[in-house]
Parts: sequence; C-alpha cells; structure tokens
Amino acid sequence: MCASASGTHRMAYWEWGDPDNDQVLMCVHGLTRTGRDFDRLAQRLAGRYRVVAPDVVGRGRSDWLIDPAAYAIAQYVADMLVLIARLEPARLDWVGTSMGGLIALGLHGAQAMSALLRPARPGPGLEAPLELPLGRVVLNDVGPALNLTGLQRIGEYVGQAVTFDTFAQAVEYVRSVSASFGEHQAADWEDMSRHVFVEHDGKWQRHYDLRLSQAFSRQADVDLEAAQALLWSAYEGLPDKVLILRGEQSDLLSAQAAHEMLRRNPHAQLVEIPQVGHAPMLRNAEQIDYIDHFLAG
Repeated sequence: MCASASGTHRMAYWEWGDPDNDQVLMCVHGLTRTGRDFDRLAQRLAGRYRVVAPDVVGRGRSDWLIDPAAYAIAQYVADMLVLIARLEPARLDWVGTSMGGLIALGLHGAQAMSALLRPARPGPGLEAPLELPLGRVVLNDVGPALNLTGLQRIGEYVGQAVTFDTFAQAVEYVRSVSASFGEHQAADWEDMSRHVFVEHDGKWQRHYDLRLSQAFSRQADVDLEAAQALLWSAYEGLPDKVLILRGEQSDLLSAQAAHEMLRRNPHAQLVEIPQVGHAPMLRNAEQIDYIDHFLAG
C-alpha cells in the first residue's frame, strides 16, 4: 500500500528466491512494461538474491493513480521507498530498464538530499532514518541525458487506445512498435506481449493506464534540463560500481551520452549490445551473462 497526494494505491510486485534472503536485487521495468520482463534474469539470479520486480503504479497488476499528473519519477521513488522498507534488505542491487534506471537515480538523489537537510541530532524518541543500502546498479539503455528524438518516438504510441480481437493481433502490434528490442523468436514475442495486454470483454487491450501519456507529454524542455542536472548529480554520486548497457542502435541513449557517463563516473563500465535499439530486453543468455558477471564482481 502506497500513497499519493490524492489517495492510496496498491503496488504489485513479483519475487523469486528465498524470501528470507536479505541480499535483494530490485528489477524495475520501462515506461509501458511490467515486472514480468525480468522473468529470465530472475530465474538465473534467484539462487544468490531475493529478486523483486514491481509493476510500477499504473501498470500491470498495480492500481492506477487518481490523478494522472502524479505519474512521475517523484511518485515512483516514493513507492519504491515503501517497498524497500517492507523488504528490509541488507544490500540492495538494482537493474533498471529505461524508466527503471531513472527511478534508481531519483531514489539515490532523494536520499542524498535528505541526508543534507536532515537535522544532525534527531529529537527524543525519533527512530533513525531508513538507510538505503544501494549497491551495484545496472542502467539498461538509460542515463541522465536522453535523446529528444527517442522520447518523441515513445510519446507517439504511449497513449494510443488500441484494442484487438485476438491475442495474436496484440502480439503482432507489440512486435511492430518494439522492433528496436532486436530479433526474438515467436515464443519470445508472445511472452513479451502477455503481460502488457489483457483480455477484457472479449477484447485485448493495453495493461496500463493510458493517461500515462498526459504526464509524459507535459514535460517541457526547461523541465528536462533541470531534471538532467539533478540526474547527473545523482549518477555521479552512486556509491558502488555501475554497468551501463546500451543498445548499439538506441535512439534514447546516444553513444556520446554513454561515453560522457563513463567520463563522469570512474566506477562505470559500458557494454553495447549489437543489433539492438531501445532497449535490450535481457532475455537471452548473453545479455543476462553481462549482468550476472557484473553483479558477482
């Protein structure tokens, strides 16, 4: 149960591994996706981690917000803090695809700002604040500086109220708008469609709140510039190593921005995925290997 300015909402999450394991890997999806994008990655890593993959509010099994203006990083960060407090991890590693990576940066930035503003000595009876044990971070095709062309492409289809008579038609639609995910087998496209389309009254429709597009479209250039400054600061201050995954053909994270990320954080490393745009889906063994080896040190 989480809260926004207009009320409460529930956030669903999926998990794999031992629920008593305090080594937690948080996997957070992209703008219109769900936590089930990480099924294969979770199956690989569940022996080492308690793997947790939320459906960010407005997507999948989670509630929709009363006020669509709240579909923003600040709200997502607040929801993640509630989930982290529930999980009580001793260590928290993070894999974030696109929006999920921005949430990680927002979370770290919020914690850093709170530490600066918090009184040196809490008053009598106050508990110590929750410390966020953020460890290694994987940023999957995302960074503090994003390409406006890629953002505009995403904005073109986010709010489209498409419906289909059959699941096969829904799969074909996902395949057409997600060609940048790279080559996948037919069964993979079905898996990648199963949790982002849902059957209702005999029709297949998107499994997210179409009003996401309202908040997405209201981001003015000046807001993006201010947000990027905050994100760069958060990125540069990440406490542990960072793995940047970039689709070689990405129209969201440019090669120039990725190399600037390397320059600004000496603990970062970059892997480019060939023949993939935005974003690598972390489904094949090679892509999962990169993450597995990075998190294992």
